[in-house]
Amino acid sequence: MKKTALFNVHTKLGAKMIPFAGYFMPVQYDGVNSEHDNVRKNIGVFDVSHMGEFFVDGEEATKFLDSVTSNSVAKLKIGQAQYSCFPNANGGIIDDLIIYRLGETKYMLVVNASNIEKDWNWLVKQNKYNVHLSNQSDNYSLLAIQGPKAAEAMQCLSTTDLSSIKYYHFATSDFAGIENVIISATGYTGSGGFEIYCKNECVEQIWDKVMKAGNSFEIKPAGLAARDTLRLEMGYCLYGNDIDDNTSPIEAGLGWICKFDTPFIGAEKLQFLKEDGVEKKLIGFELLERGIPRKDYAILNTTEKIIGKVTSGTMSPTLSKGIGLGYVSNEYCFEGEIINIQIRKKIIPAKIVKLPFYNK
Repeated sequence: MKKTALFNVHTKLGAKMIPFAGYFMPVQYDGVNSEHDNVRKNIGVFDVSHMGEFFVDGEEATKFLDSVTSNSVAKLKIGQAQYSCFPNANGGIIDDLIIYRLGETKYMLVVNASNIEKDWNWLVKQNKYNVHLSNQSDNYSLLAIQGPKAAEAMQCLSTTDLSSIKYYHFATSDFAGIENVIISATGYTGSGGFEIYCKNECVEQIWDKVMKAGNSFEIKPAGLAARDTLRLEMGYCLYGNDIDDNTSPIEAGLGWICKFDTPFIGAEKLQFLKEDGVEKKLIGFELLERGIPRKDYAILNTTEKIIGKVTSGTMSPTLSKGIGLGYVSNEYCFEGEIINIQIRKKIIPAKIVKLPFYNK
């Protein structure tokens, strides 16, 4: 098992550490609900240094990335980020990722920790362009500073006006006494904030200064468990749960990241699915009675026929009710539709709702 550069910091703080995607990671500190609530109201800091960073550079970098990702990389301006996916030839999702345009011919790709090796091997295999690829995953750390007070609290750490960095934009600037840090207005929580990319040797200094700067803003460290409940309240897909090699972006409600003006791997299959329709779709649901839906629980119709399965579920700390995502047959995927969730020996009624579950 690998350790992030902040492993000793987490253990000193009393974090519960678990194996995750090949790393020992903090799952929680003082409790999931407390950490979740603090991100919604104040600021939480996540160590997500297990994520992968690939750098793509060369005169054909844009052309290469437009061939292997579903969104339109050519439309990105320097300083912008973009959510996208690597589709496979069958229309499935190899991984979802964020693409950062660092320069005219230079990009950074941020991929899921569990897929680093798979993604890297696939990119290398597809590289028939004048492009240099570099896997820097083991050399970079990533902090997610999330919450409505993040910009105000962190402003003292940078000469860049943090409030001026628009959503899905970034600045390469000084931060916490370190130069050339990527400060990105992205995140996985729906409560605003920034993601900070730096070299491993700098991250402990940044962590310490972030915690000190946020002290009067009720900053707290947060673990993977709160990260999961926060993303689920927003209806964000998690790779390995809600999307994988056998689910298409169209089924997952991610048709908006498929731009067919540039041919990419799997484009023809995905365009057919978008035009012809799919047999199942990812939906969000809220339980109408007390219960906690979990991954792989059966979804039933009102006559108790199996029509799908849960892919992610939890007891929402904000809404105080069971919520979840799951795939159901196309005929049942309408907002307001009543369905049932098989929770062990009980059948709990639920209602399909519009995402996100949480609205500010």
